Amino acid sequence: MARELSVESSVWHHRFATLVRTVLAPILCLWSGFFSADFVLSGAYTWPRTSRIFVLTITLVILGYEFVYKAQRTRAIPDAEARAWQAVRHACVIPYVLGVGLLLIVVFARR
Repeated sequence: MARELSVESSVWHHRFATLVRTVLAPILCLWSGFFSADFVLSGAYTWPRTSRIFVLTITLVILGYEFVYKAQRTRAIPDAEARAWQAVRHACVIPYVLGVGLLLIVVFARR
């Protein structure tokens, strides 16, 4: 019975990690990159806005480390370290940069 539960649990964890890496993390990072760039370009550096961006940045770091990097490291695959960094780059860094780029396109298209 314990063996069956651990296999089912392992499959569920793998599916959840895949969902986070392929869907949730890229969407959140794209959105966060857009709003972080908006904060930087706006010039309205009030404490409430600054604290929101600070919390957003900390949340992204935790998301990238806990749910993308560590999930890839725990998989039994060859060269797990390099694949974990590659997953972070593809799921978090590239969408974040695309979000920043999207805001820059919107700003410069309006001028």
